[in-house]
Amino acid sequence: MRFKIDFSGQKFILILRRRRRRVGRLGGSHREYLLHKSRARQLVKTRIAELNLLYNFSYQKFVIRNQKSRWGSCSSRGVLNFNYKLVFLPDHLADYLIAHELCHLKEMNHSRRFWNEVARAIPDYPRCRRDLQLFKFADCGATV
Repeated sequence: MRFKIDFSGQKFILILRRRRRRVGRLGGSHREYLLHKSRARQLVKTRIAELNLLYNFSYQKFVIRNQKSRWGSCSSRGVLNFNYKLVFLPDHLADYLIAHELCHLKEMNHSRRFWNEVARAIPDYPRCRRDLQLFKFADCGATV
């Protein structure tokens, strides 16, 4: 919307903008989070155990969260965080995300050494990175 205002002989243009919802927002409702959290925990627990047979990295714990803008993260203390909406992804993308965060236990950056570690478990990781960009989530369940 635009409004013209005459103020002390000078003209000003006032532009009011509506807040727009961020595209690609991952976070869902708290109810949905509670509904899918245990399924996500089981998936991550199983996949970490299998993928970590290759890496043999040690970590403090993993946590399932309702993150608004991240699929996962890794703290310098060795805590792995994953978005509960991982359960809505195809298996190969969930595996990529879990391997990605596991590799941050060794390399806390995205250097060549980091990507070489990811490639040990997920050789086609560049395709997985591209495919992951196609997934957007609404507040009421997964939609593609």
